[in-house]
Amino acid sequence: MTILTGIFLFVLGLCIGSFLNVLIDRLPKGKSVVSGRSHCDYCRHTLAWYDLIPLFSFLYLRRKCRYCQKVISWQYPVIELLTGAFFVLVYLLDNQNYQLLITNYQLIIISGLIVIFFADLKFRIIPDQVLIVLIAASFLFDLFYEQNLLLGHLLAAIVFGAFFLILFLFTKGKGMGFGDVKFAFFMGLFLGYPKIIVAFYLSFLTGAAVSLILILAGKKTMKSTIPFGPFLIVSTIISQFMGNQLWEIFKRFLTL
Repeated sequence: MTILTGIFLFVLGLCIGSFLNVLIDRLPKGKSVVSGRSHCDYCRHTLAWYDLIPLFSFLYLRRKCRYCQKVISWQYPVIELLTGAFFVLVYLLDNQNYQLLITNYQLIIISGLIVIFFADLKFRIIPDQVLIVLIAASFLFDLFYEQNLLLGHLLAAIVFGAFFLILFLFTKGKGMGFGDVKFAFFMGLFLGYPKIIVAFYLSFLTGAAVSLILILAGKKTMKSTIPFGPFLIVSTIISQFMGNQLWEIFKRFLTL
């Protein structure tokens, strides 16, 4: 990858990240993402175009609104930087084949996962609009590009979606949200076997570990709940790029 390509992808990621911030803030509230100008969350003043330059405006304004001087959330530059970094990383990790279709598909998926991660973390909602895009993109990609994997991926989606549905019904929605059920269906469709097994294991392992740490630190109690979506998303990303290698490691442990 040339330096210019890396710079282009990073800047593109910053711009896409700015739009992802809009999706994160508006979709869980049922607001339109195409109508209505961006405004300050405090003074409600409509922001000018030069207030919305990804990352630069945040740094230039020293993390303060130009109009009311209230502090701007770190969410905005963090998501812009994260998206830019992921755009470069996906390009590098995509088996180094640099096929435009595959890379674009991966970038669509990673963008949707970023939205779901922060929306669930912030509002405890997994937006259906984003899930529909991710499911449709995964299905169409398999249908037209990897037809030999489509049946296996569909089976993985049904099996793991059903498993999460059973957990949802068994806990009456207290241990598992219905958004997690729908996301599990996407995970199976996107990852297939054996990557979905790795993602499943990692998500529950990390979720349990973080919950235990929060309880021991006094931040949560045994009756507290934390959003499970972020753990599913991190596990999905890890499994997509390292799932086959981790699966081989898991198999070695199972045969000991």
